[in-house]
Amino acid sequence: MYDMNRLSAREHVDFLVLGGGVAGLSFALEAAQYGSVTVLTKRQRAEGSTQYAQGGIATVLGADDDFQKHIDDTLVAGAGLCHRDAVEVTVREGPERIRWLQSVGVEFDREGDRLHLTREGGHSRRRVAHAKDATGREVERALLAACDAQGIRVLENAIAVDLLASSRLGLGGGNRVLGAYLLDRETGEMTTHTASVTVLATGGAGKVYLYTSNPDVATGDGVAMAWRAGAAVANMEFMQFHPTCLYHPDAKSFLISEALRGEGGILRNRAGEAFMIRYDPRKELAPRDIVARSIDAEIKRRGDDSAYLDMTHLPKAFLLEHFPNIYATCKEFGIDMAVQPIPVVPAAHYQCGGVVTDLEGSTSVPQLLAIGEVSCTGLHGANRLASNSLLEGLVFGRRAALQAKEILASVRGAPPQVPDWNPGDALAPDEGVVVTHNWEEVRRLMWNYVGIVRSMKRLERARTRLGLLRGEIRDYYWQYKITPDLVELRNLADVAMLIVECARRRKESRGLHYLIDFPSSDERQMHDTVVTRGDVD
Repeated sequence: MYDMNRLSAREHVDFLVLGGGVAGLSFALEAAQYGSVTVLTKRQRAEGSTQYAQGGIATVLGADDDFQKHIDDTLVAGAGLCHRDAVEVTVREGPERIRWLQSVGVEFDREGDRLHLTREGGHSRRRVAHAKDATGREVERALLAACDAQGIRVLENAIAVDLLASSRLGLGGGNRVLGAYLLDRETGEMTTHTASVTVLATGGAGKVYLYTSNPDVATGDGVAMAWRAGAAVANMEFMQFHPTCLYHPDAKSFLISEALRGEGGILRNRAGEAFMIRYDPRKELAPRDIVARSIDAEIKRRGDDSAYLDMTHLPKAFLLEHFPNIYATCKEFGIDMAVQPIPVVPAAHYQCGGVVTDLEGSTSVPQLLAIGEVSCTGLHGANRLASNSLLEGLVFGRRAALQAKEILASVRGAPPQVPDWNPGDALAPDEGVVVTHNWEEVRRLMWNYVGIVRSMKRLERARTRLGLLRGEIRDYYWQYKITPDLVELRNLADVAMLIVECARRRKESRGLHYLIDFPSSDERQMHDTVVTRGDVD
């Protein structure tokens, strides 16, 4: 029997969930009725992108709204690459997922006897349910409390190093995933965790870029591990840059929600000009990819350091009521958004590609599921519609749980016999500066060469340099004992390579991928960019 609060040297569980955000916890709460569940988080159990999600959850709840409108808005934002079946499933199952959240204790803002709905860029109707401007924090709180109430095991400081892929372990019977090797952050010990079903809910890879809205845990671990295990990965070229991250020397990764523009915020340059009309007739309510590129272009055109989001025409009482967290945080940095515009810049925010899955969360490798931002369901296409992300985690968390139930019934029996982690002759790390330097170089390289606007020449330079960096990291990885920073660096470098490779293959501009060599969309390329381990190294 295992310790509920610690990792043991070797354990087996029915469902092993890597990641404790909205997707992982939704899965855990649904799957717990079918078998044993362990949820692992890299740091503190609430630390992840979910708790920093400000805007809310998009779904059809308003009297003037319907499923087709939400579907159409998602398809338009996705620039021709959305999978219609994934969009329809997500939109149609959304209202029930909101009711489920309420049943487990999520307190959304209300307007009388109805939920208060706001509007964000790309939406034709008000359909975003929210809890002030800290929706993710409220969702994470309630889901963790529900897990505790059900006795679901949620372990902190457990870092997945690699998936237990049978083909890489020399086991017969076709490639399948049998769990994961884990690193205990507190003790430095490696453990072996086998499972009948392994679920990737590890979130995104924003930290692959120098400037990001993401927390430090967003290092692309799930995508990198799945790719190394043989799973198909797709559309990694589509990294969404959130248009408005707070620009301040002391502010780290603080997002200024899309909802501010939805409530009338105006983007201005340093001269005070409202510039969005020059770039798109929808102005501030254009989809995120357009707004981010517009801000980037305006900053470069004028030589400014940032753009400015002006909310000063709205009453202070309104701002305090609807955006208390943003107001207070800006005030901490000396910015009173009621009387002065907020300086903002685009920052890496959300990956629209990931591990390829079907509508039940199954990947191309048996017994491995992927849900949430780490997955590529086809919902987002070439650009994510605002506030569809928490919704996706909720819908596919439940769907994957039902699929996991079926997988468990088909693989019952003795736990698989897999070897423990073999450290070989690995030495204690003695050059921490190597990890730090390579970490910074990968992120700066990606920002400069594979950012909002790209060119084939920059992509080739990035590919060449990443090849050298990944070689250095690989040598260091096998020579020295594993550390958390080394695990994340290895994953960052692999994900950076996948982004570059996908970007090189898409010789057009579409959605979040803007290539100056091919500035127009090409109808012949209306397909996913799929790569596997055999395609790139």
